[in-house]
Amino acid sequence: MFGAQLRLFRLAGFDVKLDVSWIFIALLISWTLSTGYFPEFYPGLDTATYWSMGIVGAMGLFLSIVLHELSHSVVARRYDIPISGITLFIFGGVAQMEKEPPTPRAEFMMAIAGPIASLGLAAGFYLIGAAALAAALPETISGVARYLALINLILAIFNMVPAFPLDGGRVYRAWLWGRSGDIDAATKRASRVGQGFGLGLIALGLFSLLSGNLVAGIWWGLIGLFLNTASRASYTQLQTHQLLKSEPVSRFMTANPLTVPAVINLRRLVDEHIYGSFHETFPVLDGDRLVGSISVSDLRNIERANWERLSVREAMHPLSRLTAIGADESGEAALKTMRESGNGRLLVVSGGKLVGIVALRDIMRLLRLKEELGPRTGGTAAKGL
Repeated sequence: MFGAQLRLFRLAGFDVKLDVSWIFIALLISWTLSTGYFPEFYPGLDTATYWSMGIVGAMGLFLSIVLHELSHSVVARRYDIPISGITLFIFGGVAQMEKEPPTPRAEFMMAIAGPIASLGLAAGFYLIGAAALAAALPETISGVARYLALINLILAIFNMVPAFPLDGGRVYRAWLWGRSGDIDAATKRASRVGQGFGLGLIALGLFSLLSGNLVAGIWWGLIGLFLNTASRASYTQLQTHQLLKSEPVSRFMTANPLTVPAVINLRRLVDEHIYGSFHETFPVLDGDRLVGSISVSDLRNIERANWERLSVREAMHPLSRLTAIGADESGEAALKTMRESGNGRLLVVSGGKLVGIVALRDIMRLLRLKEELGPRTGGTAAKGL
């Protein structure tokens, strides 16, 4: 979903990150407020004042979205749902869950926390605006506060639309899940509503374009496309979770992989092992002890002139939780480790010994086979709300 990200700060134990796409929306919001919204409702002010109001308004929106997502994260932590961070991007923000909620109640409480936080912020900013007016403070203060009250109210209402993965869609999924006890079926139905809502926004965007409203048409279309895609991706992610969580790595790994000694130089690695087997990744052994791994991609950053001088040990990745996984761990855990590390292959160990190697293509092959052989039997049991 995200591109390059910047870590901004840590709040209540969660990393707050900024996707570079947010810079575009922040500039657009500041410009729109400075040249359109505030001049229309508060005429007669100078350009510098309008830009100051626009920038402060955009910063207030930034803070509002962070607090909205923080509310999700705090409730998720209460239910032992890991949150890897809060990321702001072009369409708002997201608290990045590392696993699905354990029960419908956990899903409901986490989802509803965001709109409640936005409603609380709307009320708070409204009171600040009213107090500023009563104290005869400059209208710039009450103007920005009233804008933030309005935008938080809009955020709360929009997020409560029952279109997954919006907050309202998650509330709807929690309700369906609580009734049926099947998270897969509940997610599928909620996802279809989300896809339909996204298509509706795309249609609204096309209508706006045909009506001559270029900016609104583009934005409605982009939001609709994002929601439609996110709904599909969320259901696919759940299916992947369900298919992989019960499959130990040992079932689909490549057993007894070719290894290389840590003491040989890179020239021998290339000539005797890479060209000799056409494999791309090799576990590295120091005697009988597994010490790391080395791959073709590691050699691309090393000049050929140094291949004779450098040993495999000097160029390898040492054994760590990002390069290895236990044989009894799940395919889901392997996929998560691959995402964190950027490695497409992991060493598989059991009792400290090398027993195999697992590649991303092995996981993808397993998923294809499971899909072709039919859905899993039975649903995911869960208690009701």
